[in-house]
Amino acid sequence: MREGYSILLELSDVDPFFDKKKRLLNDIGFDVKEIVHIKSSLDRDSVSTILNQMLQIARIIHLDEVELYFGQIGGLGFYSPRNEMEAQNFILSLIKSPLSRHVCMQTHALQDLRDALINRIHELGTEVKVENKIDINYKCDKEKCLAQWAQNNGAGRGAIAMEDMEVGDIAMEIPASIIISEDLVYKSDMYQVLEKIDGMSSETMSLLWSMKERHNCNSQFKMYFDTLPENFNTGLSFGVEAIMALDGTLLFEEIMQAKEHLRVQYDELFPALSKDHPDIFPPELYTWEQFLWACELWYSNSMKIMFADGNLKTCLIPVAGFLNHSLHPHIVHYGKIDSTTNSLKFRLSRPCSVGEQCCLSYGNFSGSHLITFYGFLPQGDNPYDVIPLDFEVDQVDTMVECPLSNWTTHMVRGTWLSENQNIFYYGLPSPLLDCLRSALSQMPFTKTLIKANMEVDKEVLEDLQSTFNAMMENLSDMDSVDRESNSWDVKLASQFKGMQRRIVSSILTSCSTGIKLVEHELSKCKAEE
Repeated sequence: MREGYSILLELSDVDPFFDKKKRLLNDIGFDVKEIVHIKSSLDRDSVSTILNQMLQIARIIHLDEVELYFGQIGGLGFYSPRNEMEAQNFILSLIKSPLSRHVCMQTHALQDLRDALINRIHELGTEVKVENKIDINYKCDKEKCLAQWAQNNGAGRGAIAMEDMEVGDIAMEIPASIIISEDLVYKSDMYQVLEKIDGMSSETMSLLWSMKERHNCNSQFKMYFDTLPENFNTGLSFGVEAIMALDGTLLFEEIMQAKEHLRVQYDELFPALSKDHPDIFPPELYTWEQFLWACELWYSNSMKIMFADGNLKTCLIPVAGFLNHSLHPHIVHYGKIDSTTNSLKFRLSRPCSVGEQCCLSYGNFSGSHLITFYGFLPQGDNPYDVIPLDFEVDQVDTMVECPLSNWTTHMVRGTWLSENQNIFYYGLPSPLLDCLRSALSQMPFTKTLIKANMEVDKEVLEDLQSTFNAMMENLSDMDSVDRESNSWDVKLASQFKGMQRRIVSSILTSCSTGIKLVEHELSKCKAEE
């Protein structure tokens, strides 16, 4: 029998950032296909060494665009809590597979690796834990009734941990029979009308179905629809005062574009559908206000679910709406129906303590997206709160030391998240700095303390400072948007604007500090001449 075990970690060749990730892997001595050999017996140091090696590879494999662009987060030693959780659970799945097959000689070593990894997951949970324990009692009778209805239909547990739960435990299980999907539309009388409309998507069909089903007294989902709020309070419902308070921000543009898109979509359908088929699309049920309500319902509550037949569908999941979003979620992967039980299982990627609110991730979204389509800003520093930069620079790779500089789009975020505040870095993203250096320097730029490089960096920082000073001026009008008497939308607009000011302020501080660093080095260069 072969002694030990081998685990393959592989970067997919269809990864959209394959070349950049390959370079990162190569820089730390790994290839896109790396086989990790595990002996049948390992001491503590060997377990730690192998685990560190696998984590280095897994982190890079699971980088998304924002994490790849900005690099590691200062002080944590990894790219983001999301990435670290993905990497850890990915390795756990690789270890779990041979363990489940009871491989004799290497079971002890694999078990030791698993135990060490579980400890790291616990440590990560402690580092990023947000105090979010809430009352175990339901907020209202409607929610209690919905939970009871779900239990009667085979759903288990709720949004609050009733006991200590470990990695891999099922926090919630929803039977496929109570999931609202496009299949319900196909069985309805409106399908024969909607299928004939060019460009009609299954998502829009489901939305139109729910507008009518909401008022169906005999619906099997009556309990679910009865518990839904009269108003979802997302950015799509912002009033004039809130919209005006956001003028000049990313959120203003996102909300205006989204509302315009929805209005065009509605006008293409109504009142024509109600006029031609009043029995199927009663005009009193298909007003603009009801359409907007349904859009907010589907934007804020729907999930992409892979069914047992392999089809991916946008669905509403009764009870799962109790699970709130977190930047440090307990549940990351939840989008696939278990063919054995015909249910959707929400497994924990990190532990959840008794009485603690069990959270999942709605996605890697910015604050502007979460406000527009979900109606909230998450607690804590969101690494996806980025400000895209719209400028055109001829992309010339003049960076000798930075092969990852060839980005076509650029962005910034709060510089407090940066790993490196020193000379040549300044807490700002390297791809952005490299791009601007390329535009200003005719010679290949090397990060050496010479006069020419210092002069280039000073000009780069001054240009950025000028750009963000102008941006700060657009964010400066905060008068009257934070009064106690203001409505929910104005308060949310104020929170977003404050978050944007904090990001821009951090960039301006980094530019100012960086200019001082550069001027100090320039004075030393001149003194040596």
